[in-house]
Amino acid sequence: MRSSARYTRTAVWLHWLLAAALLGQIAFGFLLDEIAPRATPARSGVVNLHKSFGIVLGLLIAARLGWRISHAPPPWPATMREVERRAARSVHVALYVCMAVMPLSGYVASNFSRFGITFFGIAWPPWGPPLPSVYAFFHGVHVTTAWIFCALIAGHVLAALKHAVVDRDGVFARMLN
Repeated sequence: MRSSARYTRTAVWLHWLLAAALLGQIAFGFLLDEIAPRATPARSGVVNLHKSFGIVLGLLIAARLGWRISHAPPPWPATMREVERRAARSVHVALYVCMAVMPLSGYVASNFSRFGITFFGIAWPPWGPPLPSVYAFFHGVHVTTAWIFCALIAGHVLAALKHAVVDRDGVFARMLN
């Protein structure tokens, strides 16, 4: 495979860095109740750590999205069927939507609670009033997006493994620079 058929080194690093960080953050979010049960003294600190990491991830996601918009991906191999190309494009768009919606909905939800955000120890007062129904809506979007994101990630990984093990068409290797 030609080197021009690969992603840039920056795209590869952003992909793998965000993949690891997002998987860790999603797991952290799903395990919050086990790590620090509700109404315990540790809960506030653990939730604020999740929020702090989420804000950092949101900034990294914005950088990744900016990079992706300004740098076209390499072309698909000629052997890849059109239905696979369409599916890949759709899943990638959905992954980016989840990457944007998940941190934004968590951030907005936090600003309609009485707690706001404490970013690595620095309190950010909420910019919205405490409105439990607004908080519940955006928190629901946050959690639902996390589940959708998990399903999309699983499909993305399975498709990548198919390309690596079954098709051996170089699609997986494009992200191993």
